[in-house]
Amino acid sequence: MSLSHEEIRRYSRHLILPEVGRAGQEKLLESRVACIGAGGLGSPLAMYLAAAGVGTLGIVDFDVVDESNLQRQILHGTSDVGVRKVTSARETIEDLNPHVRVVLHEERLTSENALRVLGEYDVIADGTDNFATRYLVNDACVMLGKPNAYGSIFRFEGQASVFCVPGAPCYRCLYPEPPPPGLVPSCAEGGVLGVLPGVIGTIQATEVVKLLLGIGETLVGRLLLYDALAMRFRQMNVRRDPECPVCGENPSVRELIDYDEFCGTGEPVRANGDEVDFDVEPRELSRRMTTGGAGDRPVLVDVRNPGEFAICRIDDSVLIPLPELPDRTAELEPGRDTVVLCHTGLRSAHAVAFLRGLGFSRVRNLRGGIDAWSVEVDPSVPRY
Repeated sequence: MSLSHEEIRRYSRHLILPEVGRAGQEKLLESRVACIGAGGLGSPLAMYLAAAGVGTLGIVDFDVVDESNLQRQILHGTSDVGVRKVTSARETIEDLNPHVRVVLHEERLTSENALRVLGEYDVIADGTDNFATRYLVNDACVMLGKPNAYGSIFRFEGQASVFCVPGAPCYRCLYPEPPPPGLVPSCAEGGVLGVLPGVIGTIQATEVVKLLLGIGETLVGRLLLYDALAMRFRQMNVRRDPECPVCGENPSVRELIDYDEFCGTGEPVRANGDEVDFDVEPRELSRRMTTGGAGDRPVLVDVRNPGEFAICRIDDSVLIPLPELPDRTAELEPGRDTVVLCHTGLRSAHAVAFLRGLGFSRVRNLRGGIDAWSVEVDPSVPRY
């Protein structure tokens, strides 16, 4: 592939680098990279890879732009709210570099399509925000033999590495199994510093470019840890685990599975092995809160953190953050109707399962959390 005069001007700062040069830039233009997610990490990833001249960028995302995304997801603007993220991403990328071919995969990555989607690309850049997709991407990369430029963020901390290079460790060598449901909150539940994904995402983009060019020392075998509050980087070595269930000597995971139920993103509450619905709809709760005497109304227990509670709350709700719940059950009445709520209903579902296990037989979960309450019952409650 020969460079046009316009491309020579565009990539001139690459061309004068001996480590890149004309041959390296042409290699980038012939490369194909899949960005999993067009959110916080996917934004700097896609923009810097496009600016660098990676010829084909695949964007995998099925979400729409929300106002709460704009604090960190710089691929999108205010005018994109309500627009599909892949559509917004393509417009931004094409404006930045019209020479890049953008391939949209507007679908949730699953065990059914992961090998097909990722198999088209040279390098996979994992910018996901949940463990279910993270494990799925890792396993698919091992099976396809594709390098995985990994990054993750939470609150003020981030980490990055390169996994799944043949003979090197994969993500499971570091974290063999997904965490128990509810143990690790998401960014939507725990928050994230807006500039943090810019730091980690550009590190991922750097690693992708080095992998494509075959230059420098990548993060293969190393996990880079970043603490934004302390402004400190440190690293730890990661070794390939011969007992790894995916990339080990005798792998037990030989085909892809969907990890939603293992990671708490789709796990139903169960009693005696049977699925049970312990949810209450927002409108039903509103009706119960406005009819009957005070003694007939359910107690509302909010298990979000104090910072979230300060943003918005339902009147008369009691704050008991989820980590404090095991030590504060004495504050609840086992025989009293109780409704537990959080932001979107996930943490409160785990709280309900915990309380039911202790014998609180009249406790239920507010389906969709305070976010659904704001949408369906009381728009004066701010959404976040």
